[in-house]
Amino acid sequence: MVKARYSIVIPVYKNEGSIASLLQALDGMAATLDAPLEVIFVVDGSPDASFARLESGLRTVTFQARLILLSRNFGAFAAIRCGLAEATGEFIGVMAADLQEPPSLMRDFFSALTSKPLDVVFGQRLSRHDPGLSKIASNLFWSIYRRLVQPDVPEGGVDVFALTAPFRDRLIALGEANSSLLGLLFWLGGRREFVGYTRLERQHGRSAWTLKKKVTYLLDSVFAFSDLPVRVLMGTGLAGLGVAFLLGLVVLAARVFGTYQVPGYAGSMLAILFFGALNTFGIGIVGNYAWRAYENTKQRPLNIVSMRLDFPGKPQ
Repeated sequence: MVKARYSIVIPVYKNEGSIASLLQALDGMAATLDAPLEVIFVVDGSPDASFARLESGLRTVTFQARLILLSRNFGAFAAIRCGLAEATGEFIGVMAADLQEPPSLMRDFFSALTSKPLDVVFGQRLSRHDPGLSKIASNLFWSIYRRLVQPDVPEGGVDVFALTAPFRDRLIALGEANSSLLGLLFWLGGRREFVGYTRLERQHGRSAWTLKKKVTYLLDSVFAFSDLPVRVLMGTGLAGLGVAFLLGLVVLAARVFGTYQVPGYAGSMLAILFFGALNTFGIGIVGNYAWRAYENTKQRPLNIVSMRLDFPGKPQ
């Protein structure tokens, strides 16, 4: 196999409907590059026919490819990390398999990386052809993410990027579990650039990026990159102590001046419920940090490869 200069990593999960279009688009893009391309497909324990369709389709493409099957669904972050570790090119791009991000972005990313002193290039969503509710939910998600985790992330969020091999090495050296790939990329810093694009309408299947996964991703990001929950808890606790102190002075003054009669049941219950809920909330926050720290001490692999197939690509 020819040494590739460019690599593209594509995590695959429930994308059987877009495989044919994806391979066709990649074939067309590979023909426009000035050096050989390899594509790393990482099937993240997908329950559909994605692996079988890729195995069949990759026998006819012109670019070099590697097809990796993970033993189960480890999540998009773990699948991308696996693909990044397998990539051999000088410049490595990451894109989704659903074709909502135009594959031509990879060509723009590679052009920027080869012509400028950059470490990483991000795709910045300028607009999106998604349903209204999905668009609102996405904007809300990225607004919270920018406020709580990484203010450097652009307003539309980031789904695709490309980086140099040395910067990739620094990224995969961070073996954190339950973290955020995007958060780590921005935490590493480096010389970066943003390329604007319009997110296309989804043509095949339904997104596997469910509300539950979004909430989990946001929580992982917050607990991995911010101490805000602890600071909010401490501030609430201090405010509660202040309120309790003031109420104590009121009760003491009422007792001294003889205006204190029968204890207020409602006030007592409200105080008990408030501080009980605050205590439970605080245990949950501390528990989240402790659990994530404990997970990282186990040093378990972030993914397990079940099968690896190489395809040399047919000559044009």
